[in-house]
Amino acid sequence: MTDAKGAPASEKPYDAITLAKKHRISVEDAQTIIEEHGDNRKLVDKAARRIAA
Repeated sequence: MTDAKGAPASEKPYDAITLAKKHRISVEDAQTIIEEHGDNRKLVDKAARRIAA
């Protein structure tokens, strides 16, 4: 799946709501994770999994 600019969705940075829904965490926690780890989806997912557990 690609966005309007042709970039794969997996390469775009998360928004807090999408991350929160994916990992079933609060939007506030998701925003904090994104602020700490930036655009690195791998690190963001890893941090979110730690909170969700």
